Amino acid sequence: MESRKSPHEVLKKYWGFSSFREPQEQIIQQALDKKDSLVLLPTGGGKSVCFQVPALINDGICIVVSPLIALIKDQVNALKDKGIKAIALTSGLKYTEVDSLLDNCIYGNYKFLYLSPERLQQDLVQERIKAMNVNLIAIDEAHCISQWGNDFRPAYRNTAVLKELLPETPVMALTASATKMVAEDIIENLHLKNPITIKKSFKRENISYRVYHSEDKISKLEQLLKENTGAAIVYAGTRRTTVETSEILNKVGISATFFHGGISNTEKNKKLDAWLNNQTRVMVATNAFGMGIDKADVGVVAHLDFPDSLESYYQEAGRAGRNGEKAIAVIIKNQSDEESLKNQFIKTLPSVDFIKLLYKKLNNYFQISYGEGSNQTYPLNFNLFCHTYKLNLRIAYNGLKMLDRHSVISLLETHLKKTTVQFIVTNSQLFYYLDQNPSVEKIVQHILRTYGGIFDLPTNINPLAIAKKIGTFEQKILDVLTQLQKDNIITLEGSDTDATITFLVPREDDKTINVISKLITQQNELKTQQITQVLRYVNNDKVCKSIQLLTYFDEKVNESCGICSVCLQKKSKISSDVLSIAKEEVLKCLKKAPLSSKELLENITFKEMYVLEALKELSSEEIISVNQINQYYIL
Repeated sequence: MESRKSPHEVLKKYWGFSSFREPQEQIIQQALDKKDSLVLLPTGGGKSVCFQVPALINDGICIVVSPLIALIKDQVNALKDKGIKAIALTSGLKYTEVDSLLDNCIYGNYKFLYLSPERLQQDLVQERIKAMNVNLIAIDEAHCISQWGNDFRPAYRNTAVLKELLPETPVMALTASATKMVAEDIIENLHLKNPITIKKSFKRENISYRVYHSEDKISKLEQLLKENTGAAIVYAGTRRTTVETSEILNKVGISATFFHGGISNTEKNKKLDAWLNNQTRVMVATNAFGMGIDKADVGVVAHLDFPDSLESYYQEAGRAGRNGEKAIAVIIKNQSDEESLKNQFIKTLPSVDFIKLLYKKLNNYFQISYGEGSNQTYPLNFNLFCHTYKLNLRIAYNGLKMLDRHSVISLLETHLKKTTVQFIVTNSQLFYYLDQNPSVEKIVQHILRTYGGIFDLPTNINPLAIAKKIGTFEQKILDVLTQLQKDNIITLEGSDTDATITFLVPREDDKTINVISKLITQQNELKTQQITQVLRYVNNDKVCKSIQLLTYFDEKVNESCGICSVCLQKKSKISSDVLSIAKEEVLKCLKKAPLSSKELLENITFKEMYVLEALKELSSEEIISVNQINQYYIL
């Protein structure tokens, strides 16, 4: 009989490393000793190795629960590339396929079974798990189980069923970001037995956390990328911004591409490969980018928009400097960002009363009788539904997501913006066409003003929103688009439905929502708290940025990092005399004409830090302000 391999032998054989990172070896030993554990490792800390190594040492299969389908596929493919047998039970599989794959887990000498928490609830899956020789249960992204977690998913709480099915099998819960309250909630809800909590410090000594104020964000980004060469990730809040920012960077000689959920998988893979291989230097992306992507030499992670929580920011910023080299993580803010963040995440939170109204309207819309509707599926035109009942689009969308998260409905989105348009003529050809067809000019001009990049790539537009803005009907917009398509001015793609709704419980109106009302209120309060914490972080220029982040994660640190924007500012303290002269120079320039910060820097001989500090003070003293095109002017 072959002797059992040691953790170091397994690590060397499959990963090619001779030693573990701290505290991976301790975590692995806990699993080998068949003890439960809660593992808190920062982004890039090597969580997957912690459960994969002991699973490969022991006989049997490891069950991995993860909420991220993309990450499941990446990990399964990575294991297969190493010659390790792994299976993923993702959505879209037929019953017979699931049945066959589960048989392979029992009889086929497979080492890993990856599945989502929803898939775990199937009777077939639970019955087959009982028949498996399971050596370890790994619950990845475990913060999803906590109602205080950043991405709470009620279905995740049902993963505790594994403890009932396999009471003697050790459980390893893993997460990259959890406060003390979340950690306690994970332990309680997973029913972990006397678990040891293994936590690596969240301190990243090589990352310089910075927050800069600039009304010309792109110029500031351009400057940062020229000062800090090497691979970079730039996070933007919208798909449109990713496209526009990458175009601007390319024009100034910084190699960049964009990445968001609206591009095809083929295009995503092409862009990702070019960036991973350093053929493209900068990836401008929405926050969907980065999970499971391992690139060690990222020197800059920049945020052009505020993150929605410090947990999210810590994970995204933590993609910088994984090779241990010096790196920077920057948030570039302007005066309107705070209000934008509140508008996006707080003012669009659906209240319990709104959720009740939304649920009732959904049932009425599909003519579902009281006590009926369970497991019935309907196509949904989201815009038409909201227009019919005069519902705010953003709040209604968040309401549907809330109902989906709490398993009242299942929401399958295609695109909530159903109409895709691209102009395929030149500017001069379009102007000539509009001269000949003046009746469509107003609508076309509004589309061009609203959707940047619509000449360069297919762009999702919202006909209902356009109609409201210019005071007409949605059908009028659609008629004009059809005419433009016939006249070969645009390409047009669209569908009458943009989502599918499956009702998971019988209709009981308010009774259905009352069951989850407390959780809805808690989640809304949590999101408000998270936004408040983000604003405190970006606005606090007195306390070291690293200390602020570590304190949020309940880690006590007294020593400042010395390299963040706050620490650097303290090191180069500007004398009041110098600042006074800099303010005079700024005002002298602005008396001639409004100027952007970039233009001021070109006209004033002072160092950038003096000019920016002068602008900051003059703004706070309400001597100057900023206009719509990011120019400063005297009040």
